[in-house]
Amino acid sequence: MGEIRDIGLAARGKQKIEWARAHMPVLNSILEEFCGLAPFKGIKIALSVHLEAKTAHLSRVLAAGGAIMHVTGSNPLSTQDDVAAALAEEGMEVNAWHAATPEEYARHIRRTVQAGPDIVIDDGGDLVNALHNDFPELCENVIGGCEETTTGVRRLVSMHKEGALRFPMVLVNDARCKHLFDNRYGTGQSVWDGVNRTTNLLVAGKTVVVSGYGWCGKGVAMRAAGQGAHVIITEVDPVKALEAVMDGYRVMPMDDACVTGDVFITVTGCRDVITERHFGRMKDGALLCNAGHFDVEVDVAALKRVAVKTARQRPNIEGYTLQNGRTLSLLGDGRLVNLAAGDGHPVEIMDMSFAVQALCARYLVERRPTKSIISVPYEIDMDVARRKLKYDGYTIDLISDRQEAYMASWNGL
Repeated sequence: MGEIRDIGLAARGKQKIEWARAHMPVLNSILEEFCGLAPFKGIKIALSVHLEAKTAHLSRVLAAGGAIMHVTGSNPLSTQDDVAAALAEEGMEVNAWHAATPEEYARHIRRTVQAGPDIVIDDGGDLVNALHNDFPELCENVIGGCEETTTGVRRLVSMHKEGALRFPMVLVNDARCKHLFDNRYGTGQSVWDGVNRTTNLLVAGKTVVVSGYGWCGKGVAMRAAGQGAHVIITEVDPVKALEAVMDGYRVMPMDDACVTGDVFITVTGCRDVITERHFGRMKDGALLCNAGHFDVEVDVAALKRVAVKTARQRPNIEGYTLQNGRTLSLLGDGRLVNLAAGDGHPVEIMDMSFAVQALCARYLVERRPTKSIISVPYEIDMDVARRKLKYDGYTIDLISDRQEAYMASWNGL
């Protein structure tokens, strides 16, 4: 069973998983195939993804394909104890619970990789790092893995450049059926789901500062504007900054934006985006939120250090009163606000992302690639998109042989 809070919560967790399953037709079509083919028969899969209902259904799909599942979370505040209990009751090895301390979280990661996985499914790179740093002898038996998120991909690329990556990893985040939808529409909606339900405050008319204009930042900014906010973008990449300008947003450094914003959302994948030099210049009542993978974008340690008083304002909102008398409100302890203060991405979005994960895991088992860094095969991207269109009731044109020949030619056929 592993290490979970309370097996007695399983019934409630199963309700959540069944709701997700009913709205994940793409993954369900893969489930039917896996039940017949059993591509993972005897394969041990270690999975570290935000442990809530949608992830649980992915775990079920992989188990239906014959996998021996070892499951943990990828963030201490995103694990839902009832979902963890449901998977444990179904016979999976689950090591995770909500609000784990850093020591407990690290223990759960270690217990998961000590199983000696054949396949790794990671979100942020914690499993891969534990295998390489703590259990390097287990790396030899790993067929490969899949990485779910932008931050994890960056870590993998760094490992690859240094020659440190010891088994193949598929960059699932870079699939078009992942980043174009999950990062833009999933993050865009789920961040505001978390902010709106946690604060119960109006967005229209407020100034929202979005730090980072990658695909996630674009989604967050788009949904803020859709709710009537005035949007400011802060960026370090001049091309992305120019794109934000052409999309109709104001662009400025954080040193200027910190004075103006009512709501701040960091989504850069980097550290020290909002720091001590910004806190004292912010408006009284400013909301601080992070939508990047790790809790380092808002310097929470510095905020705690400079505060003269702290108080819980609402569930998932901590108020920090500064020397100047102003109070800043931090959501979700500076962790991923869409999961620490919400249920994460919409089910239909994760249906596509987890379909890519499942098919890439099968690809690793069947093809046994040797390259360290692997892009999601084109056929998998197209397969997931076609399935999604089908279940949403859409058809598209097919390219003819003559058109294919024209597109492939260079002499004007």
